[in-house]
Amino acid sequence: MEKNELKPAGVFRYFEEICQVPRPSKKEEKIVAYLKQFAESHGFDYKVDEVGNVLIKKGATPGYENRKTVVLQSHVDMVCEKNNDVTHDFMNDPIRTVIDGDWLRAEGTTLGADNGIGVATELAVLTDDTLEHGPIECLFTIDEETGLTGAFALKEGFMNGDILLNLDSEDEGELFIGCAGGVDSVGELHYEEVAVPADYFACKIAVKGLKGGHSGGDIHLGRANANKILTRFLSQAMARYPQLLISEIDGGNLRNAIAREAHAVVALPEAHKHDLRADLNVFAAQVQAEYAVVDPDMTLIMESEPLPAKAIDPDTARRLVQLLYATPHGVYAMSQDIPGLVETSTNLASVKMKPGQIIKIETSQRSSTASAKEDMAAMVRTVFEMAGAKVSHGDGYPGWKPNPHSEILEVAAESYKRLFGVEAKVKAIHAGLECGLFLDKYPHLDMISFGPTLQGVHSPDERMLIPTVQKFWDHLVDILKQIPAKA
Repeated sequence: MEKNELKPAGVFRYFEEICQVPRPSKKEEKIVAYLKQFAESHGFDYKVDEVGNVLIKKGATPGYENRKTVVLQSHVDMVCEKNNDVTHDFMNDPIRTVIDGDWLRAEGTTLGADNGIGVATELAVLTDDTLEHGPIECLFTIDEETGLTGAFALKEGFMNGDILLNLDSEDEGELFIGCAGGVDSVGELHYEEVAVPADYFACKIAVKGLKGGHSGGDIHLGRANANKILTRFLSQAMARYPQLLISEIDGGNLRNAIAREAHAVVALPEAHKHDLRADLNVFAAQVQAEYAVVDPDMTLIMESEPLPAKAIDPDTARRLVQLLYATPHGVYAMSQDIPGLVETSTNLASVKMKPGQIIKIETSQRSSTASAKEDMAAMVRTVFEMAGAKVSHGDGYPGWKPNPHSEILEVAAESYKRLFGVEAKVKAIHAGLECGLFLDKYPHLDMISFGPTLQGVHSPDERMLIPTVQKFWDHLVDILKQIPAKA
């Protein structure tokens, strides 16, 4: 199958178009310009707010003028992750899409179907004059992935809908009616530099090959976190070799992604070189056996490095490793109301050495219960403070409390059963959605979230199941036709 043969044609055509437009989080200028040009070229009324959120309006088809106004909503930014052996400039290069059986993926990078497929679907709705629907507003928000900036900045009165359909879910056949809230917790350790003795040897210890994934949607799968695996080995090595120095440490990238890779450059007396390699081999066999099912491609590598001149002072290095080892990661509590739903979790996202001799540790906590989210953040803060780190928290974002009696939920569920002969699954999601912020400013909104099937989002393994895009489209089109009249 060729890309121009994919169905629905309009959705895939626009998806391929926006794959040519760079749109990293916080760098959405090009996609905002694209949307403005799209609206102008098609004669649609549109507006752009101070931060870059775009709203494009389409009038009702004849006979549907008295229906409730529907807001279709997607975010325009994408997570920019690539494999280390791939050359790609996310600020300038297009995403190169590939058909792989029934899946669409990218060449060594994130695909951007999260949430580019939602954006493409909205554009297809706007330009398809065969559809029957009431008044439609298409909302495109910025910076969902790294702070929900667009949703936070959205002002009352920018949109005027009664119903909001969020097109940012990742499992076709599932209707989401709630999501987790979240907050970031960041620790910073200041270190002094010490000289590395001339009779030491240096090596890089690296953890690679992990699946990673979304720190909300994939956290329950029990995948390994590269930061935790690396720290576990460093803790053992420092206990056995007190003279070991850490010159460099780096792991993970994004607060909402499970760390796939991490490495440290260490130095210790030449006499322990072969012992350390033997230790790593034993450790690698142990953790590979532990994660053989969920992370079968995990590798741990030791490579010789030029001897660095400086290293982190031993006291700070010890406190850093203890901090990382003790910081919780993964599922903390399951929902008592919705079977199978993660209630509370935390992600040890990244460890970075910054200018000014600072080591920055980023984490994120999620929960569908506000008090549990705050408790999880306080737990992480306590670990950081015990290690002497300076701690800060982001503003956080609210969850979306499920409404099982929602009118639009009834419409969508009935539509799905009629179209496909099976019941849609009604669920809440542990990942964060912008819906909670929308409810803060538009408390009257009736909302659901749905979408086609995506896997591996926030990682270069991201892929989209092609047949589910047609089902998602057919379902959306039918929902728009069934929107109830205004009271």
